[in-house]
Amino acid sequence: MELVEYDPKYRQSFIELNTAWIKENFGSLEEEDMKTFQEIEQEIAKGAMVFFAVENDTVLATCMTKPISDDTWEICKLATDERYQGKGAGSRIFERCMEYAFANNAGKLFILSNSTLKPALHIYQKYGFKEIKLDNYKYTRGDIAFEYIVNP
Repeated sequence: MELVEYDPKYRQSFIELNTAWIKENFGSLEEEDMKTFQEIEQEIAKGAMVFFAVENDTVLATCMTKPISDDTWEICKLATDERYQGKGAGSRIFERCMEYAFANNAGKLFILSNSTLKPALHIYQKYGFKEIKLDNYKYTRGDIAFEYIVNP
C-alpha cells in the first residue's frame, strides 16, 4: 500500500468513497459535503491536501486535511472502501493527514464526527484526540467533535 498526495486521477475516488460512506451511514449528503467535493482544488490551493492509500492503482482509503484558521487544521472526509476495511488503510491515511498538518504549522487539529461511528472514533482516540463540546456542529449528522493540541 502506498500513500499518495492528491492527484486529479483519484479525484472521483475521493468523491465516490465519501459519498458511499455518508449515504450508507446517514442516508444523504449535506450542502457542506457537496461544497467540499466541488472545491477540492480550491482548498488545495489554500493549503489543504487530500491523501490516498493506493494499492495496484486502486484507492483503498482517502482523507483530507485543511487549514480552518491561523493554526487550526481540520481532518475531514475520511473514507475507506468497504471491500478493503481492516487492512489499516484508514489509520495510515489519517496519520498521514496529521503529519501533513503538523508540517504546515498546525497547533491544533479538529475533527467533527458522529457518535455512532465507532471505528472512526477509535482511530481518533488512538491518535490522542480528546472530545470537545461545540455550540454548532456544522452538519446535521455531526454530534461529536474532537481536537488534538500539539503542545498543550
